[in-house]
Amino acid sequence: MSTTRKLRLGPLPRTESVKLTFTCPASLRTELDRYAALHAQTYGEPVDALTLIPYMLEAFMGRDRGFRRGRQKN
Repeated sequence: MSTTRKLRLGPLPRTESVKLTFTCPASLRTELDRYAALHAQTYGEPVDALTLIPYMLEAFMGRDRGFRRGRQKN
């Protein structure tokens, strides 16, 4: 694992998953692939964009204050 860079999304935990399909712009897919390559280089484990997307969404939702407040009310 490289110590020269830290990414917001750290090493991936092992979890159970379900399949979800979505459509995104080609430019976003390109950026996701670039992020996956950098993640693999940083942490020394091969990973593809499709594997990273759920963790990115989870991190995004975890930092969204409005979403967290709404969840606490329910």
